[in-house]
Amino acid sequence: MNLNDVSELFTGLLVYGGMVTAASWLAMVIWTYRDMRVRSRDKVAPLLVGFMVAVLTIPGLIIYLFLRPRETLSEAYERSLEEEALLQEIEDKPTCPGCRQRIQHDWQVCPHCHTRLKRPCAHCGRLLELSWDLCPYCASPVAGLTNERANSAPMARPAQNWKYETRRRSEIEFIDGDDIGA
Repeated sequence: MNLNDVSELFTGLLVYGGMVTAASWLAMVIWTYRDMRVRSRDKVAPLLVGFMVAVLTIPGLIIYLFLRPRETLSEAYERSLEEEALLQEIEDKPTCPGCRQRIQHDWQVCPHCHTRLKRPCAHCGRLLELSWDLCPYCASPVAGLTNERANSAPMARPAQNWKYETRRRSEIEFIDGDDIGA
């Protein structure tokens, strides 16, 4: 091996090392710019961070890794959706109008304060809201209703054939506990 061949080999290695270094430097700048773009809505921040890494190279990248936002915008959006879904689930749970404790949708009476929540239909036995005057399951009138035309016409439209007793909707009825099923 002569000196000229060694010099050419050394020059080739220097050029190769320079190309790898330049490609690594450019990859760091591009990665930092893209990473900041998915973590911030600010239009200038990715440019500033990319410029910092272009000038400071590896120390600039380390500084960026220390200071960058913890989550991406999509992760923050997904987290907010999860939080909203949890809040919606909590809000959808019914509460007792008397004591504001959580209740089940199929309870007839609140076990905490004994407030009547629903009443059973006299005909089919299914639970009805207190404000309902007609059973939606079997179409029978709820107790306390009077039929104006009991035998005159068939029940083609039951909601129009019944006269309702007036009852305040904000009225809360409390049960003593011994006669819950009655």
